This record gives sequence, structure tokens and C-alpha cells, in this order.
Amino acid sequence: MKSLKYSTMPDVKNLDSNAAIEKLKELAEKIKVCMLCTNLAVAPFSTRPMGLSEVDADGKLWFLSASTSNKNQEIKQDEKVQLIFSDPSSSHYLSVFGEADIFDDEKSIEKAWTPMAKAWFPEGKDDIHLTVIKVHPLDAYYWDTRDAKMISLLKIATAAVTGKTPDAGVEGKLTVEQAKF
Repeated sequence: MKSLKYSTMPDVKNLDSNAAIEKLKELAEKIKVCMLCTNLAVAPFSTRPMGLSEVDADGKLWFLSASTSNKNQEIKQDEKVQLIFSDPSSSHYLSVFGEADIFDDEKSIEKAWTPMAKAWFPEGKDDIHLTVIKVHPLDAYYWDTRDAKMISLLKIATAAVTGKTPDAGVEGKLTVEQAKF
């Protein structure tokens, strides 16, 4: 039986400042939906899907949420959260640990509002339960392909036929050094 060699390691490309923010923004906005984890100090922690409103110029991630939700109550108890973005079809992954803040002011709601939010908040931007969760990244890590999807699939198929390990892509730490608020 032929033994497989796992000598190919992904390239590590750590990014900081603007390059980190650009990569975080690119991946998060491409994937759009993440798992928001709260109660990180208590196992099992609470996890639920969240639709991203935007990643701003400072690398902060914005979400809409109801003031009455469990996630809002949990964030009020402990601001530490994890966001997990995953798109296996294109091999894009992003993990973000950060601190979350909750806002209910008109300016924050206007900034984070999207037309899709109407499905959860039928009264629109004036819904009395509408809040914004803003996550300030403290630690982030990404995994990404180097090539487009078709080229990546071709490389995997070639590796399967030849027995060589495919290109493992690129991964790295994202250091977003911005003020918290």
C-alpha cells in the first residue's frame, strides 16, 4: 500500500493593521453568516447563527439583535465572544475572539440596518427591541485558499491521482490594532 506524505504545510501569512482589517473584512463580508458564541467561560457555551451587517473601516463587526434575546443578556453578563465564519465550498474560514458591546441609539441602528433585517424586525428601524451588537476583534485567525475555487479543485484532483499532497493554502493571525470604541 502506498503511503501518503503530508509534507505540504500551509503558508503562514500573519497580517496586521490595515492588511489585517482588509482580510477580516474580505472574508467576513464574503461569508456573511457566522456562529456567535457567548458564555465562553461556561461549557457548553451558547452558539447561534448571526447575519453580519458590516465590517467597518476599523475592523469592528456589526450585527442586529433583539434586546430581549438570550445573546444580548449573555453579552451583558460577559462581553467576551467568538465569531466563527465558515465557507467550505470555497475553503474560506475565519475565527474571531473579541469583546461585544450593545447599542440601541439611532445612529448605530442606522449604520447596521439592512433591508433583510425587516424579516426579524417588522417595525423596521423603529422597533423598540432593535439593538446593535458591535464586536471589537482582539484575536483573529484565518484559513484561505491561494487560488480560485476551480483551480483549487483541479489541484486536489491532481493530488488524488498523483498521490502528492495538494497545496494547503494560506493561514495566519490577524492583528487588528484599533481603539475599542
